[in-house]
Amino acid sequence: MTSATQQQKLFQALIDIGKELASITDLDYLLERILEISRDVFRFENAIIRLLTEDGQMLRTVASFGYSAASTEPLLRVGRGVMGRVAGSGEPMLIADLAEADDYVAGIDDARSELAVPLIARDRVIGVFNVESPVPDAFNQIDCDALLTMAGQAAIAIENARLYDDLRAMSRANEELHQVNDRILQSVSLGIYTVDDQLRITSWNKRMGRMSGLGAQQALGRSVLELFPVLEEEGIADRLRRVLSTGEPEKLRLLHRGKAGGNRLQKRRLTPLKEDGETIGVVVIVEDITEFENLLAQTIQSEKLAEVGRMSAGIAHEINNPLAVISYAGQLLLRDPHFDAEQRELLERIDSEVARLKTLTGGLLSFSGNVDETRTDVDLNQVIEDVLTLLGYELNKKQIDLQRDFCELPTITGNKNALKQVFINLILNAVQAMESAGELRLITQTYADAGVKVSVCDNGPGIPADRQEKIFEPFFTARKDGEGTGLGLYICRKIVTDHGGSLRLKRDVDVGCCFELLLPTSGARTGGTLAQ
Repeated sequence: MTSATQQQKLFQALIDIGKELASITDLDYLLERILEISRDVFRFENAIIRLLTEDGQMLRTVASFGYSAASTEPLLRVGRGVMGRVAGSGEPMLIADLAEADDYVAGIDDARSELAVPLIARDRVIGVFNVESPVPDAFNQIDCDALLTMAGQAAIAIENARLYDDLRAMSRANEELHQVNDRILQSVSLGIYTVDDQLRITSWNKRMGRMSGLGAQQALGRSVLELFPVLEEEGIADRLRRVLSTGEPEKLRLLHRGKAGGNRLQKRRLTPLKEDGETIGVVVIVEDITEFENLLAQTIQSEKLAEVGRMSAGIAHEINNPLAVISYAGQLLLRDPHFDAEQRELLERIDSEVARLKTLTGGLLSFSGNVDETRTDVDLNQVIEDVLTLLGYELNKKQIDLQRDFCELPTITGNKNALKQVFINLILNAVQAMESAGELRLITQTYADAGVKVSVCDNGPGIPADRQEKIFEPFFTARKDGEGTGLGLYICRKIVTDHGGSLRLKRDVDVGCCFELLLPTSGARTGGTLAQ
């Protein structure tokens, strides 16, 4: 492969390979497919993949062909042999004549030349990909560059497959926990009573009698609000009236003060009681979860770890394509001796955008409260301009009419990369929702003398009313399967809330969709969230 045409075909093949590897989540099949590619695309007569052990000190063979069991089974210490040195340095090695390599570790029979490249994911070495030949000078720099690119794609795919394996293990453990919780719930006796449309009690079971201290004879026919005036201040009375009015069920959780004066933690489910389609009353189910909450507390840490696992897998899938694009752009520009100033700017952006993606992934650790984010004074107008520069190609491709309505803003205290992620998500959501030639309007202004407000508005189809309450929930998405993780708006709101602000969907818009982001200015933050 020496001609420009052959190189172009090779790199096109590498793009296709990257897309295929990114879609494989089964680790064993992924490793098998990498070896098949080594045979079919690169025409190697042998290949071996070794991954670092958990302590990072040794390399273990996970896949190979053309090697004997005697050469693949032993662990290889980092720093020993060609593969060990590559694992230690993170740099590829091309050995033209192994006779000159004093620390060569036996591989194939009669080996004379060797090519080893690191498997690097998330800026750390996770293993080594190695090929050998009985012919001296069997490999050249083009082989090294192409294999290095493929190894980068393979490393990301391997890490993603590992995440999915971890996720499946966590999901199984979490499912067992939920089964235990369900059995506990089924064993708890429930208090059940009904009221009519005048809130008079029409039925009252024995468990309610034990919970309240009132028997059925004392309760039946009486107004529930006369017997329990505390229901008004607890908000239950309003919920009962709303169920009677709308015919829709309600549920709530509260600390209830009983007639005996004790406080009990309760769940209440309010279900409309209907006759011929008309709501004639409400069924109230009361569950005392005071003791159950003590049992549930033991599973909280496991639940948090399972949630982090689910989000990690989703985020890894979501950022996989941007990482591949950034990596591939860097490879192209580095190999072009005639790139212009615009391409140089693209190279400079690679590091900053990779850092942004690291910040996004690192944000998952905030569930455990161990993340220390560095914050500085930030000009939101400049942050938005940086994002628009990054997304310029996407806006131009869809012929979006971009309207800026910026005013001079005071600085806020925040993490610039995290805030970039918020605006990237909001703007991309708007662009994806609109047809070509849509209109995107960005407005910045001061807010309530103590903060700044940014509005991101589009003239797309908008969000249906039945979905507006769910859009900020994790893993909720209206897109087709595989086209979204349902994490974008959830992460955006979390980032904004961590900055002492709020993110909300504006309801009173005639056309399209409008999100409003409120943030306190530097020095105005008081530890709470900016009022909505």
